[in-house]
Amino acid sequence: MTAEPMRTDDYLEVRDLRVSFGDFVAVDGVVLTLLQGQVHFLVGPNGAGKTTVIDALTGLARGQGVATFDGEDLLGRSSHAIARLGVGRTFQTATVFNDLTVLQNLDIAGLRHRRRRSLWRARNGIPDAVAEAAEAVGLSHLLDRPAGVLSHGQKQWLEIGMLLVQDARVLLLDEPVAGMSAQERDATGELLHRIGRERTIVVVEHDMEFVRRYADVVTVLHAGRVLASGSMEQIRANPEVQRVYLGDHAEGVSNA
Repeated sequence: MTAEPMRTDDYLEVRDLRVSFGDFVAVDGVVLTLLQGQVHFLVGPNGAGKTTVIDALTGLARGQGVATFDGEDLLGRSSHAIARLGVGRTFQTATVFNDLTVLQNLDIAGLRHRRRRSLWRARNGIPDAVAEAAEAVGLSHLLDRPAGVLSHGQKQWLEIGMLLVQDARVLLLDEPVAGMSAQERDATGELLHRIGRERTIVVVEHDMEFVRRYADVVTVLHAGRVLASGSMEQIRANPEVQRVYLGDHAEGVSNA
């Protein structure tokens, strides 16, 4: 019997990912299977390679190996080409247009899905994709508000909403709850699980309490390599993870 070919349309498969900067190896043979419908966290000490992994998957760092989504290898493509394949990312500091309204930010994000001729025509009403994204991230009541006056958490939600307008099926989020209030962190965790039902969500995070509450899968990176991967309970019980990373964090996740 011939084995069925592995599907690559609903998950992101990373094999032997390596990223070097001169003689320094930042990511060394990382292997990940990032499934749709799961909120997958990347954790580890500073310098472990977490953000560099995301940079390689979104064209901001040159990576070697294989990273396949929807039958396409992401490595070696430009950031714009990767975004067109449905892979989007956020940064630690939200990259929104502060002088434009929430509606305008979302609308600009969706321009690539509008036909060229339609860009020159005035439109009545709000595009469905924009309205749906605003509703998903809880900003429907702030569409006319300048993005610059939003709270830190709301700016992060707006940036996630911009990815939803672009119909991103893989969302790579770099420390989305850093600097948020406790209420905003909870709202963000609920948001990730809500929008992650039909998407692949990958989060780089240092807030272990947030990880404990909202992770489906946790991968621990150390010195550019995967140290362990599994549920939060499995990670917490791993002696090597305890030795290398959790340490002072262990008490914060002991009540999982």
